[in-house]
Amino acid sequence: MSSSLDSNEPVRLGIAGLGLAGAMLIRAARIDPRFDLVAGMDPLARPRETFREEFGARVYEDFAALCQDDTVEAIYVSSPHEYHTEQAIAALEHGKHVLVEKPLALTLADCDRVIDAAKQADTHLIVGHTHGFDPNIREIGELVASGEMGRLAMILNFNYTDFLYRPRRPEELDTARGGGITFNQVMHQIEIARTIGGAVRSVRANTGIMDPDRPTEGNCTAFLEFESGGAATLIYSSYDFFDSNEFHGWISEGGNLLGKREHGSTREQYLDDETTEAERQKNLGYGGRILPDEQPHLPHFGVLIVTCEHGDIRLSPDGMLVYGARGLRELPVKRGQGWAGQGDALDALRTAVREGRRDGHDARWGKASVEIVLAVLESARERREITLQYQ
Repeated sequence: MSSSLDSNEPVRLGIAGLGLAGAMLIRAARIDPRFDLVAGMDPLARPRETFREEFGARVYEDFAALCQDDTVEAIYVSSPHEYHTEQAIAALEHGKHVLVEKPLALTLADCDRVIDAAKQADTHLIVGHTHGFDPNIREIGELVASGEMGRLAMILNFNYTDFLYRPRRPEELDTARGGGITFNQVMHQIEIARTIGGAVRSVRANTGIMDPDRPTEGNCTAFLEFESGGAATLIYSSYDFFDSNEFHGWISEGGNLLGKREHGSTREQYLDDETTEAERQKNLGYGGRILPDEQPHLPHFGVLIVTCEHGDIRLSPDGMLVYGARGLRELPVKRGQGWAGQGDALDALRTAVREGRRDGHDARWGKASVEIVLAVLESARERREITLQYQ
């Protein structure tokens, strides 16, 4: 695959989908001198206009027009999940490098279509951001892979949030369209587990739809067995009764300080709110919500404990805690050049575009994660273990 222009020249980036995910990556890109935000696309006028005014960028209502912009080298696809496949393929066919939000697709057949398009393209495709890009997760993966901690025994990752009661577009409450926590949130846990534990052999899972007014999966317990013999237990609840950030010093998923949060406050606000769902969503597009502009701590995704032959590893706000035979030690984790998490995904994109180096989070990696999500849903539906094929 080709690299583009001089390695010191900023990558000219277009953003497809100026919603919350797009806003988070824009925040990371704007402080990274290795990127220029040159174009944006969204069907809604207000976030388009905000993006145009803020960056002096070209804006488009239609994705095809963004692909036809010759000044755009790479496109970040952060549109709703159901559009990821077609937009990733279209961008590749127009010679663009692609950073596509998870999930890569909603079916394995569509994953294969993206894989085929990526093979034909003289550009790179990376699936992200997910929390598998977080520097502390990668450090744990490297520590486990080094053998210093002995064999991997098990991974526990649990996260209790208010996810289901935040403002949601219709497709976000429709599993068939990529809604619910499995494609949105459990996918992060899967990518964390894969980054640390490697290839997954099988899945057994249970999911629940506990609120008929939010008719999609809101809780999940999944058991993943690795080819290595270890296992991961992934637990996610989105019903806003308990907030697991309490166990992480009230530091948010993104690494900023929350202050002590009242449990259930998002759910209570949702139940008391007489406005329509569309009205609740109106400020979610780019510029409608003020995001934290500093990141005092590393990102995290709930509570993570990794058990190995010679000890346990747990995330701390700025690194990881290692509990071994000789007691406890804390290892700091070095950040990358920019915003930890989204900035690491951007770093992978820049390295691919400017140095021609393929990143491991390619279309095949994306398919493997989609296979696990689909196995979680199938296992819960059929109440049986699902053996995987594409890891």
